[in-house]
Amino acid sequence: MTERRRVKQTRSLEERLAEEARRLREEAELLPHGPVRDDALRRARQAETGSHMSEWLTSPGLQPPK
Repeated sequence: MTERRRVKQTRSLEERLAEEARRLREEAELLPHGPVRDDALRRARQAETGSHMSEWLTSPGLQPPK
């Protein structure tokens, strides 16, 4: 049986998603209008949404049901 590789992340998920969103937006600015650019912008929005959701889920204001 093969062992799984385990990677210790040095940056939080929120930071990595925000960085990916920034990179995709910069990439989209260089592309001509069209489906490829639209796809890059869509993926950037998804990364930003994921970052916000992760922040929300780990926020101290979110309490488990009692």
